Amino acid sequence: MIRMLLRVLGDEYAKPMRRTVALMTTTAVVEGLLYVLLVPVLRALFGSTPSDAWPWLIAFAASVAVYAVLRYTSDLSGMRVGTTMLRGMYHHLGEHLARLPIGWYNAGRVGEVSVMASRGLLAAMGVSAHLLGPFISACVTPLTIIVVVTAINLQLGLAALVAAPLVVAIQVWTARSMAANDAENTQRSNEASARVIEFLLAQPVLRAGGRSSERFSLLDDALQGVERSSRRQTLSVLPGAVGMTLTVQAVFTTLLVLGTYLALGGGIGVAEILTILVLAARSADPLLSLADISGKLRGARAELDRLDKVLRTEPLPEATRPVRPQQSDLEFDSVTFRHGDRVVLDGMSLSVPQGLRLAVVGPSGAGKSTLLQLLARFYDVDAGAVRVGGVDVRDIDPEVLMAQTAIVFQDVYLFDGTIEENVRLGRPDAGEAEVRAAATAARLDEVVERLPGGWATNVGEGGAQLSGGERQRVSIARALLKNAQVVLLDEVTSALDPANETAVHDGIERLMAGRTVVMVAHRMRTVQRADRVVFVSGGQVVEEGSHDELLRRGGRYADFWNISLSPVGSE
Repeated sequence: MIRMLLRVLGDEYAKPMRRTVALMTTTAVVEGLLYVLLVPVLRALFGSTPSDAWPWLIAFAASVAVYAVLRYTSDLSGMRVGTTMLRGMYHHLGEHLARLPIGWYNAGRVGEVSVMASRGLLAAMGVSAHLLGPFISACVTPLTIIVVVTAINLQLGLAALVAAPLVVAIQVWTARSMAANDAENTQRSNEASARVIEFLLAQPVLRAGGRSSERFSLLDDALQGVERSSRRQTLSVLPGAVGMTLTVQAVFTTLLVLGTYLALGGGIGVAEILTILVLAARSADPLLSLADISGKLRGARAELDRLDKVLRTEPLPEATRPVRPQQSDLEFDSVTFRHGDRVVLDGMSLSVPQGLRLAVVGPSGAGKSTLLQLLARFYDVDAGAVRVGGVDVRDIDPEVLMAQTAIVFQDVYLFDGTIEENVRLGRPDAGEAEVRAAATAARLDEVVERLPGGWATNVGEGGAQLSGGERQRVSIARALLKNAQVVLLDEVTSALDPANETAVHDGIERLMAGRTVVMVAHRMRTVQRADRVVFVSGGQVVEEGSHDELLRRGGRYADFWNISLSPVGSE
């Protein structure tokens, strides 16, 4: 468990964690040894001069004070290590997630990562802050007490020692019986979380279909699955808990009977018998709590296993000697890219000279957006190479590549903060005048002026307080402020009303000026602003040229253009 925790957390926390474990173990040993002083105390009390017990009582009190200090220090150390690890772990997980390929984030990852970022990281803190101390005490203190009992009387010590293998056997048996149920319960919980999110997102569809008052059957089934798995998990714990209780009571009864027999036979004194019974009773509490603590540790370990699995996921490799491109021309050299079993790009080759605008046109699923994602290195190609300024993107430092690339997506996500904070994401160190200039160029200033809070207006989670066109203007202003040499546009106007579309087009024109641009075009009139056009189908470039040239050829592109001008396809 400790090794797993340290592997998940990294070497940075190894020393403080080992120091905390050593301190907790010392505290547990001192607690067990503390009861040795009961022997002289009881001997004096049952002897001819009870007042002789006072020095031993004072020594006992001093030992209790030492134990209290150790216990406070070890608990405080565990809490500090836990909170420090939690803070560091959030940074560690966040940095790792930011380096994973976009393809890793499939539909089920969002709920899984959100649960992991809460329960998984809190489990790591809980182990060191709340569970580790009691677990070490429950294991070490009884063993120390057995050593003390053995020192007092060998026969009683050996009788008490019988409990050790029984306790271990019960713990192993319980762990095995719970393992399958733990995995099933986690799976059911993740499924239920996903269904809750689905239920919330599906409200417009459910209400439009007149089913707003009905129960969502998929969610009900998922919650019933959680209930069944939780019940099985609870039932799997009961045999171990009952077995532990019976074992502890049986060993205590054995010590009581054996101690009485030895006392009646004169083999041991009354003071020693009373001490051993007190020690046996004192051992019962931590042993009985061991089942509960072990169950919580197993749950924490399961969370840590999932966290460890994510942290072991290989990010995109980084070049040992990164190269900084000096130009902004773009090239796809015989690129093949697969998504699962599907070939998205099949040996595609194309180039974009520096400062030119390339429009990518084609049917849905042709791989148009994939081109942008490969240029931004959201994925790595399976064969061939993607180059920026003649340098393979795999040989460019990711931060340098991102600094030289501005991306505007069709679906804009804004962080919960002010408009200005979202614009400044493009270049956090930009001056106020630069931010205002970028906003004016994107016609965002028009939006800011009519908002009650102006620049301090909070956009809400995802930008929910703004319209789609307003979010696009924030995104364009952010890209303008970044002032990157390569601009990637994934048709940003296809869902906008005419007024917003005009404003966004003006901002896009300013953004593209003098830069190397690749734009995925869904609306055909956007293509007319490009210097060159490629028509993509089946993962390959099937036509290439200027807008006018492709119309004269009368091929696939011309068909697309004619459809766009028809009453059904017109804008």
